[in-house]
Amino acid sequence: MRHNELTKINGTDLSVTKFSLGTAPIGGLFKAVSEEEAREVLDHALDAGINYVDTAPLYGYGVCEGRVGRATAGRNVIISTKLGRLLRPGKNLEMDKYPNADPNTEIYYDYSAAGIEKSIKDSLWRLGRDQIEIAYIHDADELVDQAINVVYPILARLREEGIIKAIGIGMNWLPASIAIMKETELNIALIAGRYTILDQSAQEELYPLALRKKVSIVAAGVFNTGVLANPVPGAHFDYAPAPQEIIDKAIAIRNFLSDYNVPLTAVALQFPLRHPAVATVLSGPGNLKELKANIADFDLELPANLWSDLEASGLITPLKV
Repeated sequence: MRHNELTKINGTDLSVTKFSLGTAPIGGLFKAVSEEEAREVLDHALDAGINYVDTAPLYGYGVCEGRVGRATAGRNVIISTKLGRLLRPGKNLEMDKYPNADPNTEIYYDYSAAGIEKSIKDSLWRLGRDQIEIAYIHDADELVDQAINVVYPILARLREEGIIKAIGIGMNWLPASIAIMKETELNIALIAGRYTILDQSAQEELYPLALRKKVSIVAAGVFNTGVLANPVPGAHFDYAPAPQEIIDKAIAIRNFLSDYNVPLTAVALQFPLRHPAVATVLSGPGNLKELKANIADFDLELPANLWSDLEASGLITPLKV
């Protein structure tokens, strides 16, 4: 039962399970999800021993944080949320992306001191908590200086006050992630899509930096937005329709794995744990069936020679530590 084994987060007293729950899909990402369906996923994950749940104001424009708060009330769980993207009255321009959201609520960036204070206060209110374990600076690609010089000092103070226990970044892209990690003392970094069986770029600079600075990595986006779950025309890669060459590569990997009788999804979920910088793999199932399949795939015993054979095939870059 690999999914509920614990790993310590550097510089904290927190230990998270090796498999953790992302909640964007049960906040209604691209598809409406009922309160009952979301609660099923959250309850089953916690009952299965998963102790770490990640959310954000962006997911459903506040809907997801509320669902996470209600489902985790009174339970022993580590929660992370993200700061710097806030909600206010306005016209929602992303109803196609978050159909559960309020059409009269808009989201906006605010990395000012007042904005970050409001961001944490609003998230705590939606979660129904006085403190959270992990706070991530969210999508700071265009706001690196503010993240380093404004947001980080506020989070350091909140950590000292016990409102949060760990400071992190929640990012998709490497240049800004590396810049912020170099200039701050993070505990944790949630990086989506940059260490998968389609993209191993994080191991070139970011992961070695994380090891040197003792930053625990949360490996998210292991399906690269869906193409590794089901490589067919129309699948998504990095939040956009997947180019044909990406679909073809995912199919080539799946075909290679057929000789080992292991599914592509299991290899995608387990791949990030090869690297010692990675503390946990974060996956966001959209329903209970997907969650159960994710756990089974994560716990599946893979052939001992699989990774070396994949490297020798040229389908993945050799592990660099």
